[in-house]
Amino acid sequence: MLMRTDPFREIDRLAEQFFGTTSRPAVMHMDAYRDGDHFYAAFDLPGVDPDSIDCTVERNVLTVRAERRRPTGENVELVAAERPMGTFTRQLFLGDTLDADRLEAGYDNGVLTLRIPIAERAKPRRVTVNAGNGHKQLTA
Repeated sequence: MLMRTDPFREIDRLAEQFFGTTSRPAVMHMDAYRDGDHFYAAFDLPGVDPDSIDCTVERNVLTVRAERRRPTGENVELVAAERPMGTFTRQLFLGDTLDADRLEAGYDNGVLTLRIPIAERAKPRRVTVNAGNGHKQLTA
């Protein structure tokens, strides 16, 4: 059995849970990248129940909320509690170049991946140049 004698253990644990530490911040780590016509955001959420993940988009703000809970049960005895628990939230401000109406989300191996298409109006397009007598020349 593990034992630790520290009278300030609970205060340290609460401070780490709310403020995080250098080695274990209390935020969702994220990678964001563009691949072709899609923008991706991948959030590390190991040990999170997929049913506790909530993604919402309001105007151009994407909010990701997830909760990691401690195991509970009649015979569960907590021996060590070092992983951050509770509700984690992260917000991203999406630019006008992204089509948030077609956002897709998937959760696999503890990683939540959001796939957001680039809006059609933001994609490069070819403009045809008309030559000839189609336009009158302006004179001053």
